[in-house]
Amino acid sequence: MVEFFGIDATLWVVFNVFVVGMLVVDLGIVNRKSHVIAMREAAVWSSVWIGLAMVFNAVIYFVMGEESAFQYLTGYIIEKSLSVDNMFIFAIIFSYFHVPQIYQPRVLKWGIIGAVLMRFALILAGAAVLEAFHWMIYVFGGAILVTGVRMLVERGKHVEPEKNPAVKLLRKIIPITDKMHEEKFFVKTNGVRHATPLFLVLVVVEFTDLVFAVDSIPAIFAITTDTFIVYTSNIFAILGLRALYFLLAGAIRRFAYLKMGLAIILLFVGGKMVLSDLVHISTTVSLAVVLGILGVAILASYIRSKKTSPEALEMVDKSEH
Repeated sequence: MVEFFGIDATLWVVFNVFVVGMLVVDLGIVNRKSHVIAMREAAVWSSVWIGLAMVFNAVIYFVMGEESAFQYLTGYIIEKSLSVDNMFIFAIIFSYFHVPQIYQPRVLKWGIIGAVLMRFALILAGAAVLEAFHWMIYVFGGAILVTGVRMLVERGKHVEPEKNPAVKLLRKIIPITDKMHEEKFFVKTNGVRHATPLFLVLVVVEFTDLVFAVDSIPAIFAITTDTFIVYTSNIFAILGLRALYFLLAGAIRRFAYLKMGLAIILLFVGGKMVLSDLVHISTTVSLAVVLGILGVAILASYIRSKKTSPEALEMVDKSEH
């Protein structure tokens, strides 16, 4: 039996073939043509991706055991929760560049494909580093704690796309047109290839996801160092990101206390990682803590939204972002 990071290589192959197949069905066949994704369609696809993630969780349970199944579920919930907060940035980016709703799915489609490839590389690199240098677990844990504190004290995410390093670099490499050319990323003008603003948006989205991945991936390593579990839970969490974005885009500002909850979760998993050699916190306890914090944050957000008018929520949203 050939193993890859301690797991039967067949499992890696089967999982990645499945991911590619589902991406082809979702992005290449069903949603091949650009169109505005309605809430009903977004809800259906969100349900499909979450359902598949839970089916895979059952597969993990029967193939790898209960402990691995709990680790996968905890990692999935953490990554999924963090991605909801990151959607606010995507909304700001689309608004900044005035991207019509009909073209936003195309940007997110290629963004997700790029995110899958980036995470594969980052997770394998992180696993290799932890395996070779155990002390890096304290570095990862410290980084998570810093992220948690920063998220807790920051009032809002201030995004300035034009100051993005990737944008500055792209402008030096290739000329960029002043206006959109429908859903095209590149066009030829006077025989010269130009990137369109839509491609610029894609670059910003990918760079944002890279920064997000650097913050979120170590959080799952705090739950388990099993590379296969870290990878599969991470990938399943982002596969449904596009559908989840269009499902929650109009209501994200109502999750007033989600960011605080996520910050506390990061502080918990960061502390768990730093103290891993001194204190053992079981996966079951970790899962209970994560679910408890999320539950309280969502309930508090719901209560607040019921007491606050839509106009007031809109004003708070603009003041924070």
